[in-house]
Amino acid sequence: MHIAIDAHSVGTGLAGNETYAANLVEALAEVDRENRYTVYVTRAEAEARFGRRWPNFEVRRTLPHTPLVRIPVTLSAELRRRPVDLLHVQYTAPPLAPCPVVATVHDLSFEHLPETFKRRSRVQLRLTVRATARRAAHVIAPSEYTRRDLVETYGLDPGRVTAIPLAVSPRFRPVEDEGELGRVRRRYGIAGEYVLAVGSIQPRKNLGRLVRAYSALRRARGRSNLPQLVLVGKNAWLYGETLRAIEAEGLGDSVVMTGYVREGDLPALYSGALCFAYPSYFEGFGLPPLEAMSCGAPVLTGNLTSLPEVVGDAGLTVDPFDTGALADALARLVDDAALRAELRGRGLRRARGFDWRDTARMTLQVYRRVMGA
Repeated sequence: MHIAIDAHSVGTGLAGNETYAANLVEALAEVDRENRYTVYVTRAEAEARFGRRWPNFEVRRTLPHTPLVRIPVTLSAELRRRPVDLLHVQYTAPPLAPCPVVATVHDLSFEHLPETFKRRSRVQLRLTVRATARRAAHVIAPSEYTRRDLVETYGLDPGRVTAIPLAVSPRFRPVEDEGELGRVRRRYGIAGEYVLAVGSIQPRKNLGRLVRAYSALRRARGRSNLPQLVLVGKNAWLYGETLRAIEAEGLGDSVVMTGYVREGDLPALYSGALCFAYPSYFEGFGLPPLEAMSCGAPVLTGNLTSLPEVVGDAGLTVDPFDTGALADALARLVDDAALRAELRGRGLRRARGFDWRDTARMTLQVYRRVMGA
């Protein structure tokens, strides 16, 4: 087979989309030496990351137009000029793709939570993702929750949708070097112990409630007895809600906002955290809790959508809409060293059950099924 993968997200800082594309390509290269691959990228960083590493992989750089131009025009022209047997995309495929399409749809938050998206993005996603999912030869979801959601929301044939879990890079492991932990703390202005949250700053990450839960703890026990709250992630759409919560609570230097953090610094940030909080109320998978568990950080997360699938019994799960429950769970983690140690052990064991090579093998089975059909 000649398989093409649209990896335009690599090098863009698009969080989960970039992580998925980069790790899937590298894992496929590790497990599949038989089939031929063409990887479409738009950034020099991606070209440097993948270029000339594997004999059966070719990297082609296309112009980084907006999606409205790149997908229907640039990518379509590339596929016609250099035909392939199958194209794998995330979310959106060319409307007239000249080959079978496998589409990975990570979640349908834009369908269920339209108020958390800008109007233009919401309209674009609803039109293009729905059409792609219905036309695709096969759809991949990162969790059973999302698989069921795709089937029910878009009326897809259940036999045409497969759940394939994600994983984390091997570099996500506990960092025990005090020098490295200290270097990363200094780089991001962190002083002493801290509660960590990682994810783009946008409404469904629910950071406003996390801020208010943290503020309630600070009022109850004083700032001197509470670790800092560190929010890692770039400002995404409608990020002002989180900023307004921080200002309204008067938290000042008790909250550190790092902005986008390169992946190389994340393992030390996770490893050095007293605990990790991820109160998102809608996730197709939720990579940050798995990254945190892989690094030995005790995890607190929401109990909705796919997150219980990822965390299992290895973390505390609470109603993400209940600020009091969030505050109580934070207090338990801050106060109870034995609980943190227990969750650390459970998290490390659970994280070992997720491997990108398994993800790649299951994805390759989908490719073979499509081409066999």
